[in-house]
Amino acid sequence: MSKISNAVENIDKSNQRHIKLGEATKFWFKLGLISFGGPAGQIAIMRQELVERRRWISEKRFLHALNYCMLLPGPEAQQLATYIGWLMHKKIGGFIAGGLFVLPGAILMMALAGAYVTFGSTTPMQALLWGIKPAVVAIVAFAVYRIASKSLNHWAWWVIATSAFAAVAVLKIAFPWVVFGAAIAGWIVGKMQPEWIAGGHAASKSSDHKEALIDDDTPTPVHAKFSAARSLALVLCFVAIAALVYVALPSKALKDMAQFFTQAALVTFGGAYAVLPYVTQASVENYQWLTTAQMMDGLALGETTPGPLILILTFVGYLGGVKEAVASSALASGLLAATVVTFYTFLPSFMMIFAGAPFIESTRRSLKLQAPLTGITAAVVGVIASLAVFFAQHTFWPKGFGGYFDWLEAAIAVAAFLALWKFKRGVIETIAVCAVIGLVAKAV
Repeated sequence: MSKISNAVENIDKSNQRHIKLGEATKFWFKLGLISFGGPAGQIAIMRQELVERRRWISEKRFLHALNYCMLLPGPEAQQLATYIGWLMHKKIGGFIAGGLFVLPGAILMMALAGAYVTFGSTTPMQALLWGIKPAVVAIVAFAVYRIASKSLNHWAWWVIATSAFAAVAVLKIAFPWVVFGAAIAGWIVGKMQPEWIAGGHAASKSSDHKEALIDDDTPTPVHAKFSAARSLALVLCFVAIAALVYVALPSKALKDMAQFFTQAALVTFGGAYAVLPYVTQASVENYQWLTTAQMMDGLALGETTPGPLILILTFVGYLGGVKEAVASSALASGLLAATVVTFYTFLPSFMMIFAGAPFIESTRRSLKLQAPLTGITAAVVGVIASLAVFFAQHTFWPKGFGGYFDWLEAAIAVAAFLALWKFKRGVIETIAVCAVIGLVAKAV
């Protein structure tokens, strides 16, 4: 009888902890609106909200998903949102999470591109952004602190993290090579000292561990079970969708954009900054969709809008559509081309998550694969730390180290970090307060 009572109690608890799709949709939409700061800032916000505040997923499961997304070409933060949405609510959850992560920024980028074409300049948001930038620095720094405290539980992982930081920040080594080296280092550590990998699992279940909806030991849901046949069928389905849309495109310029940006999405590793040189060369020199100056303006817009920085490609598509006159008016041409470019930029990311994530879920208890992934986790700490330094440098010394030091920006960043760390304030709340500070400071 007691077993039956315990079983009923466990079912009730499970039902209480189930997150409805509508609630998750509201969160993903809100995330899409406030996901400033590039991939490091966006991952930091997701981790703060999903792991720390809401407890929808545990630290270990979050990092396991992040490690996979770091290995993929394309925007890792958007892929991570898709992965977690899919894990919680199947493919519909993945489409909602990944789509809403991109949609607000894409719409805003199209609007700004339209204003850019019409008026020759973008609408300034300097006061607002002046307050948000130090908050982003604090969010990224806090993410480094939290992830390091959870995952770097042995000196070997500290060595890998420090080496990754030096490789990116000092030696300027490309991110894919850093990840590759970290995976090899993790594999070597796993072969020589496998208990260090197991020790990481033990550490994650310490006394202060709070149960999450998707916890360390939560069984993989049925929809996330790996099937090679199903994954192959999904790949073929996505290829068919891409081909059908391609055939329906009404002009050669749009077909060129579809081909090029699909290729860019599949072969460019290392995030948006690694993609931009490749895209700039092709868009400016080969296709001549826009000029170098316009490309730089687009990058500035990408830095000031929510969503993945890779949304600069939406800007490129808009200007390319206007130049090639792919529709009856400049506005229609820009919107159509921008939509095509955005579609083909992000479609491969959904394919790689839906087809590949089930296999990654099946490796959670495999030491052979956990060792290199643990090495990648350590490297991610170093890479995010290098990005925190990069953001701090450009925020506190806006004209370079030879220029003035913006002490007020630094003070806001310190206050934001203390709000997150000491007073346990939420990321959204912190960003909002810093944005208001920026508006007031510039008004005065």
